[in-house]
Amino acid sequence: MTLQKLSQLFTKIGFSALQINLRHIVALFFLLSGIVAQAQEDGVKTVEPTKKIDSIQQNINELFIDESTIASDTVEVDSVSNDSVKEKRPVLMDKVRYKAKDYVKISRKEKKLYLYNEAELYYQDTELKAGIIVLDYVTNEVYAGRLKDSAGNYIQYPYFKQGNDVVEPDSIRFNYDTERAIIWNSKTEQNEFKVYGELTKKENDSVIYIKNAKFTTSDREVDPEYYFLARRIKLVPKKKIIAGFTNMYIADVPTPIALPFAFFPLNNERALSGFIIPTWGENNDRGYFVQNGGYYFAISDYVDLAVLGDYYTNGSWALRFESNYALRYKFRGNLSFRSENLLNGERGFPDFTETRNYNIRWSHSQDAKSNPSSRFSASVNLGSSQFYRQSVNQLNTPNFLNNTLSSSVSYSKTFSGYPSVNFSLTATHSQNTNTELINMTLPTLQASVERIYPFAKRDGIKKGIIKNINFQYNIRGENRIQTTDEEFFRSGMFDDAKVGMQHSIPVNTNFKLAKYLSVSMGGNYEENWAFNTIRRNNFNDVELGAQTIDTLSGFESYRTYNFNTSIGTTLYGQWNFEKEGEDRKIKAIRHVMRPTISYNINPAFEQYYEGYVIDEDGTIEEYSPFEQFIFGQPSRTFSSSIGLAVSNNIEAKVRSRDSTVTEPTKIKLLNNLNFSTNYNLAADSLAWSPLRLTGGTTILNNKMNINFGATLDPYALDNNNTRINTFNIDNGGSLFRLTSANVNVGYAFSSKNSKKKGDAKNTARDGGRTDDLFGEVQDFTDNRFFADEEEDPESEKEGTKLYRASIPWDIRFAYAITYSNSRRQSEISNNSLMFSGNVNLTPQWKVGFSSGYDFKGQGFTFTQLRFERDLESWRINFNWVPFSARASWYFFIGIKAGILRDLKYDKRSEPDIQL
Repeated sequence: MTLQKLSQLFTKIGFSALQINLRHIVALFFLLSGIVAQAQEDGVKTVEPTKKIDSIQQNINELFIDESTIASDTVEVDSVSNDSVKEKRPVLMDKVRYKAKDYVKISRKEKKLYLYNEAELYYQDTELKAGIIVLDYVTNEVYAGRLKDSAGNYIQYPYFKQGNDVVEPDSIRFNYDTERAIIWNSKTEQNEFKVYGELTKKENDSVIYIKNAKFTTSDREVDPEYYFLARRIKLVPKKKIIAGFTNMYIADVPTPIALPFAFFPLNNERALSGFIIPTWGENNDRGYFVQNGGYYFAISDYVDLAVLGDYYTNGSWALRFESNYALRYKFRGNLSFRSENLLNGERGFPDFTETRNYNIRWSHSQDAKSNPSSRFSASVNLGSSQFYRQSVNQLNTPNFLNNTLSSSVSYSKTFSGYPSVNFSLTATHSQNTNTELINMTLPTLQASVERIYPFAKRDGIKKGIIKNINFQYNIRGENRIQTTDEEFFRSGMFDDAKVGMQHSIPVNTNFKLAKYLSVSMGGNYEENWAFNTIRRNNFNDVELGAQTIDTLSGFESYRTYNFNTSIGTTLYGQWNFEKEGEDRKIKAIRHVMRPTISYNINPAFEQYYEGYVIDEDGTIEEYSPFEQFIFGQPSRTFSSSIGLAVSNNIEAKVRSRDSTVTEPTKIKLLNNLNFSTNYNLAADSLAWSPLRLTGGTTILNNKMNINFGATLDPYALDNNNTRINTFNIDNGGSLFRLTSANVNVGYAFSSKNSKKKGDAKNTARDGGRTDDLFGEVQDFTDNRFFADEEEDPESEKEGTKLYRASIPWDIRFAYAITYSNSRRQSEISNNSLMFSGNVNLTPQWKVGFSSGYDFKGQGFTFTQLRFERDLESWRINFNWVPFSARASWYFFIGIKAGILRDLKYDKRSEPDIQL
């Protein structure tokens, strides 16, 4: 070969003729002679010979990292290698990390990488695991498949992950450049869906086509209890599923439930806006109806809104607005407004009635850490007194027994410093649904200054009568309104509003006397400001006997003061039943007694009283212009009374049932047993007040609570059943006369493996009790009721094993009895037993009940029976109120998963409520 030809050849490969030297000639010699470097075969890695080497081509070995031979993901590269020629696009765009159990083969001839048995391949953002993997690093295409074991069963199915998307097929072909793939028998998850495809074609990251796709929410990977079969679907990950003809299969049996096309939204971030499918039924008085249908607005990440409605064919309707809001680490709450317009009878007939009811609920809570010095909270439940009783929506069924509605909205703030000031502003509401009487404070203002010790340092020790002297300043202002349902939210409700303010300065001290006696002394000064007073006019109408009362507007005030002191101590008594060397079950009983004697002086403030003529004879009586003042009127009589009180606590030490425990166990025999009465030294008659007895204890491992109380009067009654100034024992009776008594017993017990899954918070949210003694609020069409009922699969399996020996159950009892005998009526005014319970007959069957019996009325109270069947992905519920004016039933079957919550069937029978 001539020098000219050599120069032309070197020029083609990037060298000029002037650069030719001996090193270049030697390199050219090896190139033209076709000498091939033979790779050493070690049984693990094989490299095929290469016919031609491009000097600017990236070394393939630099792109492959064998994780079975090195521990680091990095490969050393020659730092001095720097070619001035513009680089071409490399074959592989990133490092390839791989490993396999049996062998790894890199074929330069085929430009492929082979991995066999427990193969793993990591490239760019993809992760691939399979029995066998083949990578073509020229076309950037990978193939993965499964293997067969010795028994002929397929094992090591491919696992392919790209970003957060995972596919588990039988086999897969994937191109890293175009991100297109063909997948056979794929399995993937999208939100709550599990999608199984016979043949899948992945166009890119955004679009996937699947042939003969099955999608379900069942946890079963093999033989799901139900699925939807679509001949063709288009899947956009995390966004939507669009399907052609789709029908539902249950236990691999096709059903008539089919759609020509289907659309399923997928969203991992938050709920989407959409329609809420209603339920339907029939009511004897109002005809056919649809209930709880409407639209859900996902307004933002912080607030939502659901607009729901009911409609009856006789013209009755109901509308509900429900909203939840939350700001993390700041506050959260929910707001609800319900309105119902109920028609009974036919228009134009005498028995036609139209009733409008409403209810407003608001709950707001603030995170304690958001602002330690101020706090805002709200708990509102107000509306028509007859709302729960007349509502025909079953959401309100367990709440109709409540006879009170109450609300409170408050804001409080603490101003730091010395002395610190606590300030609060509160609006309250109390409503009796029986009398329809409403009491409100709009608002109540309270402020108090920290206690000040004028004779002691702020951080010093306060000891003795002088250093413990302290005083405080309090202020309270109220705007009190009393109205009725008829005037509520009308301008007339403010006509009789009463406004007043009260200032008080309590002064107190305490000290020890004779080491064991605790003495406290104090006084209180009050000043009350009234902006409305009354004036009783003299008798001026002989015929009608009329006495008129005028309400006067203007500022008036009165001042009062009083003094009190008390002395008390604590006495301990112990009875030891165990002598040295003995081991008895009951070792000792300890009795703690705390007697207290108090003395109170309340002067008479007659200067705040006036006289007026009450009859034609000129009889004069005194009255106070502050009679109707919200904080009461000043006392007209002097009171000097001695109070006596004794509190008791009895405990026992018993041998522990656990033989490994050496210390005895303490149990309470009586949590408290209290006696209290007082004697008025200034009274001319009936100086002793009735003796009040209260007590309580817990037994049966603190599962049964017993509380009792009684009132004992030492004075007798005359023939008109009026108290007289004669002791009952002197009138031929006993030392005390029992005027009233009450006993309340609560008992709740359950099996060890019982786990309560009630709807208590939902019932409380709707204004009901937190337990299920009045039944449970259950609207199974609302997916929120399933949110807290996720089961732990492991615990469920364990529970199944234990069912032969133990069935989970829980039972609650509440017994109350009240005795009245203040005027010799000697009657049981209340005697009732309430009970509820739940029994898990099997891991899938649960039965619940709530009922009660009124022993005085001799009849059962509101009764609700509940049946629940867990069908893995499905749920069946049946609620039944068998009798009473609320007699009704409700059947529901539907899919648990929230994404398919509208796929359901429910039927209900509404109660025929008499308005």
